[in-house]
Amino acid sequence: MKRSGFSNQGPTRTSGNGPSSPNSPRPPRDGGRPAAPKGGAPTGERPRAHDARTEARSEPRSAPKKPAPGKVAPKPGMLYGQHPVVAAWTNPERRCKALLATPAGLDLMTEAFAQAKAAGLARPEPTVVEREALDRLLPAGAVHQGLVLDASPLPELDIADVARACGEADMVVVLDQVTDPHNVGAILRSAAAFGAKAVIVQDRHAPEVTGVLAKTASGALEVVPLVRVTNLSRALTELQEDGFFCVGLAESGPKPLHALDFPGRVAVVMGSEGDGLRRLTMERCDALAHLPTQPPIGSLNVSNAAAVALYEVARRR
Repeated sequence: MKRSGFSNQGPTRTSGNGPSSPNSPRPPRDGGRPAAPKGGAPTGERPRAHDARTEARSEPRSAPKKPAPGKVAPKPGMLYGQHPVVAAWTNPERRCKALLATPAGLDLMTEAFAQAKAAGLARPEPTVVEREALDRLLPAGAVHQGLVLDASPLPELDIADVARACGEADMVVVLDQVTDPHNVGAILRSAAAFGAKAVIVQDRHAPEVTGVLAKTASGALEVVPLVRVTNLSRALTELQEDGFFCVGLAESGPKPLHALDFPGRVAVVMGSEGDGLRRLTMERCDALAHLPTQPPIGSLNVSNAAAVALYEVARRR
């Protein structure tokens, strides 16, 4: 294995300012002398002689900050932690670019190395690094367990792909503007645990697939596809055309979830953390139901509610 030669120098930044046009004197309004260019001496005053000290004082006080030495912005494709890295390493759909690991992290990968080799997967040689090098690559407080994997994104799927992959009694999860990556990751984990075939989100109102989301999903991202759609209402219609019964979870649902019949395929539709399901989404559902919670706690976090709902649907299967 090769050993890393990480440098403490941060990435070079280029200025965001484009080319600017030179300032031209404004034409005189009353026939007098033209106004001085912006930043020059006021009209009617004699321009001061060039002075390097004066020029230095005229520069902006707040120059762009340089990145802290050794701190690198995390890349979207970076996965970290034992479960996400092991699951990605053994997933034939993943293209792995680089694995950075501490000696202790390598020990956690023993079985994954053997599985990938037995499956004939092309994988890069791990690079052994110190723990501090991984700390610099990731957000503060990230629990990486000595493992960071740079991998390409998984192939994108659409509703038609999901329908083809589902059997006659399978279920999927649909999220209506759930934006917290921790919640989406936890829902992916519950979906994998209870046999859901996909988690469908609206592209503009869902988190990106980052290391935080993958870490929370604990490997489920490699098992349950996260399907991004442009229009959630249209996606629900397509699911219904493919034989899915769409049930929305809402406190206003007239029946508890366990009182509903689930004929064939089921799509469990969950609303956002604060506002719940939007009106148009509720109108697209075949039925609305609530969870039989009791006061004084009348509602659950969306990821907890998803786990309960998925368990109920799986139990009825």
